[in-house]
Amino acid sequence: MFSITWHATAAAPRAVTAARAVTASLGHSRIEYVDLPSGPATLSETTVGATSGSGLPQLPLLQVHAHLPHPDCKRMAVLTLGTTALARRGEYRAILRQVAETVRFADPLAVEA
Repeated sequence: MFSITWHATAAAPRAVTAARAVTASLGHSRIEYVDLPSGPATLSETTVGATSGSGLPQLPLLQVHAHLPHPDCKRMAVLTLGTTALARRGEYRAILRQVAETVRFADPLAVEA
């Protein structure tokens, strides 16, 4: 599963926001700071499981995250790729990194002169 979400952030330099994204909450592992065409970002992983009694399969879910601070320094795009194929974590991380490298913070409707 792939998702993109927007998160409001405290105004700060983009590199600081990228670092805070993975240090502010518990559970992030395999943290990597990267410079992408859109600017600084962090990649990280979390693993979650279904709560007992939820009726969901008890397979662990790997979530690979890319945190990309917006140039306005007030929000951040978070790309998340989830899978139950934990043995393929390297491949899923590579896929998400390639997707993150395509992100641009530009208005697609803006006409360039």
